[in-house]
Amino acid sequence: MRKLVLKYSIEQSTLEDLNEIFNRYVDAATFQRKKGTVVVWPDFNRTLVEKEILEGKQWKLMQNNTICCVWAIAFSDPQIWEERDKDPSIYIHRIATHPEARGQQMVRKIVDWAIPFGKEKKKTHLRLDTLGNNTRLIEYYQSVGFNFLGMFPMKNTEGLPDHYHTAPVCLFEIKL
Repeated sequence: MRKLVLKYSIEQSTLEDLNEIFNRYVDAATFQRKKGTVVVWPDFNRTLVEKEILEGKQWKLMQNNTICCVWAIAFSDPQIWEERDKDPSIYIHRIATHPEARGQQMVRKIVDWAIPFGKEKKKTHLRLDTLGNNTRLIEYYQSVGFNFLGMFPMKNTEGLPDHYHTAPVCLFEIKL
């Protein structure tokens, strides 16, 4: 029996994607509540996401004309990464998957895209964070290649989304 391989593409998001991006955020928060996740995402600022789109920092994974997954990138993250931020890195934030695409290894696909993208941008690390002691998510990020650096208290959460005020941050990285 042949395995069906579904083709996908990774593209920068556009302003026309804004409603779908926020649908993915709602899907993610709903999933977090259902699973009893340690930290549930708040409502994100629409202006922030619009700015990320205009700066080319909001991305989407498309499959069969559907936005299956969205995420944002940054090239600096000093509040969360503190001293480690001096390393030239690409930071991935707010990965949100369409409910029908769960279980299809979206984060692995993001990592497969982000490693050459980061190298092309002369970065030395691929990084992401999550909040609280979500052991299943920690194990999942490790299974797709991230090293778990540990849980750290946040020293300065001013200006960060509300969920950063409630739990320690878990830091993950892949050296490029």
